[in-house]
Formats: sequence, structure tokens, C-alpha cells
Amino acid sequence: MVYRHSVFYSPLIATIGGGFLKEEGLEATYFQKPAQRNTYEMFRQGEVDIMQAAVSTSWDPLSKGIRDIPVHFAQINQRDGFFIMGRPNDAPFEWKQLEGRTLLADHAQQPLAMLKYALHRTGVDIHRIHLIDAGGPEAMEAAFRKGQGDFVHLQGPAPQQLERDGIGKVVAAVGDVNPPVAFSSLMATREFLKTDEAAVFMRAYLRALRFVIQSPAPEIPGSARAARVQLCVRLRRDEQAIVL
Repeated sequence: MVYRHSVFYSPLIATIGGGFLKEEGLEATYFQKPAQRNTYEMFRQGEVDIMQAAVSTSWDPLSKGIRDIPVHFAQINQRDGFFIMGRPNDAPFEWKQLEGRTLLADHAQQPLAMLKYALHRTGVDIHRIHLIDAGGPEAMEAAFRKGQGDFVHLQGPAPQQLERDGIGKVVAAVGDVNPPVAFSSLMATREFLKTDEAAVFMRAYLRALRFVIQSPAPEIPGSARAARVQLCVRLRRDEQAIVL
């Protein structure tokens, strides 16, 4: 299960879509987390073995002394994958330009924490920015397309698509400002990590990770198309299936 479906998690997608897991003798169902479901409940009920999430998933329970939760066992990426996009113009961008302006910011725990840190590192006073919580990434993109906000803070590849559509211009990458960080990872229960299936998955995931790191960008989506592998995103609430 993935918290969000994005090319940002290409190592995980390639594990399934690139055939690496199947070559190791396993198959998987890939689906996005239903909005109203509790992650830990789904783990306890055996509905999910492995989940893509940010380490911030564990912040709240750990701060309360709760230790019986899934653990993060493999890194997906160590770079913030969010971008700052402004309205189309030719003026050079400086982070200070955000002060006094309206920014549609992703208010999920880790993206917002990393944005605040980037503002701190660039000497920007966050209290001088009008931060707007427009909802999830799709709602943020829709709001920016409708003209709301001077800037928007979105995970790739949404900003690049918006620029291609002439809606705005990518002006900064948060990952260029922040140092390496455990941004996204894979989590599972301690019990599952002791199984043979977990060992097989890790072997397949390592191969997919190396493939993504070593391959030219066009080959990564191309490999999945060549293998004619489809990722099935299951919406568990109504059992509908969308084939991508």
C-alpha cells in the first residue's frame, strides 16, 4: 500500500511494474491508502504487508511512548521531492519573494516540516507568508489552476505538468535547499520482516532500486511498458479497481 501514488516512489513501483518481484517468485497488489482508513488498523488486520510512507508516520505514536508499531526498514529516497511553483514570469526567483505572498502549502506532516526547514535555511520569515491549506495534492493543483495563490508547494511531477500546461513556472526545488534526509521509506511489522516473503521482497526491491539509480530516466517508465505490467490501484472502500 502507498500513502500517495507518485513517480517519486519509482523504486517501489519498479519493484512491481518492472517485474523484479515476479522474477523472485512473488506477486503483489498495489493500491493507495483509503483516505478514511487507519494505517495501523490495516496492518493489524493483515490487509497490508508493506507500506510506502514518510517517517513522519511514526512521529505521533513514538512521541507518546508507543513502540508496537510498524518499523521503517528500507529507504526509497533521501531527497525532498517537493518544488515551489510560481505564476509564469521571467524574473529570477529568490526565496525571500515568498514573504508577503500567498503560498498553497502541502500540510502533511513531513512535507510541511521540510518546507519550514527550507524557509529557515534560506532566511525566510514563515510568519510573513500567507500559508493556505487547500487540502491534498489534487485539491492544491486544482486550486492553483483556478488562480488561487501566488505560489504552490507540490511534489513532483505535478509542478512539471503544470508548467507544461502553461499554468506556472517551477522556481525552486526544496531538495536543493535541504540536506539529505530520510524522506520516504517502506514500513512493515516486525513479525512480517521475519518471514521468507520479506527477505524475497527486499532482494527484489534492492534490484529495482539499483535499476532506478543506474538507468537513464526514459528507461524507467519504459521498462514497465515493455513488460506490459499493469499496476492495480485498489480502492478498498468500494472494491473498485483502476488499472493504470
